[in-house]
Amino acid sequence: MKLGVLYSGGKDSSLAAILLGTYYEVELNTFVFDPLRQIPHLEAAAEALGYPLKKRVFEKGMLNEMADMVIAQGYPNDAINAVHLAAVESLAGEYSVVGDGTRFDDRVPMLTREAVQSLGSRTGCSYVRPLLGFVRREVDRLADQLLSVTYGETGTIPNGDYEAEIRDAIRARGLDPASLFPAHHEQSLVVGRKVN
Repeated sequence: MKLGVLYSGGKDSSLAAILLGTYYEVELNTFVFDPLRQIPHLEAAAEALGYPLKKRVFEKGMLNEMADMVIAQGYPNDAINAVHLAAVESLAGEYSVVGDGTRFDDRVPMLTREAVQSLGSRTGCSYVRPLLGFVRREVDRLADQLLSVTYGETGTIPNGDYEAEIRDAIRARGLDPASLFPAHHEQSLVVGRKVN
């Protein structure tokens, strides 16, 4: 059975794909706001994992809507969660099972229990999060065993995280996104898979 994994190219979504690949035929899905955005680093990460990757594009206008939300609220959490829900719902229209790499101690993106139940009821899709029981320390330990990973601040790592494009949209309005997003937010990008 095919399963669509939301894929940022980072260690969490990569580990989720590996775990889910034991039971499903995994297809990785990266969402972007700009249809012209090239994602060679994510393509390389997907190739290292051995799974096909599809680039998806959010609805036109969504980026500005999310940038407006971040600016109005003064923080990104609700916008990131809204983008994540839109991505999950989009994949639920194509796959009967959708997964991602959210883990136990994630706050954003994180769908509530009610949102997950609603998704299942409305679409018939199963939404699975294999890392939900893992704290970051254990995810890091697994990643170190299975993956070659590079790390850096958001915006310096060319992964598929939603945040980078939202930051760019805010910057294009002449505002400094640093005042709206948490400082020292480390991102990851898988650059290879270790052979055990």
